Amino acid sequence: MNLQLFTGLPLQDLPFAASGEADQVLGGVWLGGSPPLRPPVWPVQAIATPVLGTGSAGMQEIWRCNEACTEGRFEGIAWRRAGNLLYGVIDLDEAAFSAVLPGSPLQAASQEAYRRIFRLLEAQGLPHLWRVWNYLAGINQEVDGLERYRQFNIGRQDAFLEYARGATGNVPAACAIGLASGPLSIAFMAGREPAVPVENPRQVSAYNYPSEYGPRSPTFSRAALVYPPAQEVLFISGTASIVGHQTVHPDDVPGQCRESMANIAAVVGEANRLCRSPEFTLDELSYRVYIRHAADFAVVRETLTDMLGSAAEIIYVQADICRHDLLLEIEAMASHTLGSC
Repeated sequence: MNLQLFTGLPLQDLPFAASGEADQVLGGVWLGGSPPLRPPVWPVQAIATPVLGTGSAGMQEIWRCNEACTEGRFEGIAWRRAGNLLYGVIDLDEAAFSAVLPGSPLQAASQEAYRRIFRLLEAQGLPHLWRVWNYLAGINQEVDGLERYRQFNIGRQDAFLEYARGATGNVPAACAIGLASGPLSIAFMAGREPAVPVENPRQVSAYNYPSEYGPRSPTFSRAALVYPPAQEVLFISGTASIVGHQTVHPDDVPGQCRESMANIAAVVGEANRLCRSPEFTLDELSYRVYIRHAADFAVVRETLTDMLGSAAEIIYVQADICRHDLLLEIEAMASHTLGSC
């Protein structure tokens, strides 16, 4: 199997769309305004927030492999599977959980979403969660005395513990990003083989954050190395201007951008210590950059161009970050071929 990520191409221009190979698409994401009137047949996570610097109303990312996928729906999850690799998307309306106690509707929705994901993975015999993309409305808003991101962390970690997953160490790479509105939306990739978690020597592991960041620590690793057949894929989680466990360079957009990249460089260094393929490099990564204020886009793009060059593959998206004092967050991935796996 050869897992590939296609980014930013109109659907009709994808190299397989006209050749009847849509069954080889594992899934994808739509970034921007309203999704296409005729949505694809594969699972799609719709992220309704502006894409910056393209002049386009939206763009997409597509995960494609070179074998036909099976597909299905399971407790509200749309999923596709190719061999021992699965991609799924679940959207939950928090209002449906308003009567669930204890905790907030978001906490209950988060816990239930992860319960369903774990049940699907058990049913499919693919127990290992590799990468998760979490999006929720109003991530920094305080409701009933607790920030919504912290409510989400309670629900997520409770589900991990309920299904005997553990909340430290071998946990997936992930991001949690805020949107202006919309459901709790979670996309995920999972496989039969466990991921190799990667941490950042410059940072406290997120799952070991002190209690000042909420009743439950975030349940994710800084990155993960995963192994589809004959490949090594590096997923780097959402990465921000945090050293140790504290935000640095408050109100300084270029400073936060450079610090985020310093953290990504540190994670890549750790991944290279563990990887089975030739070393990963910063200039080969595909990046998605979340920017809190659209007015900061030009500064962020200039800073990253100076650091990575103009040929770097970067998508810029306006979105809120998990801490109110963080102005941007960067995630990334890259794939290498292995001789055998």
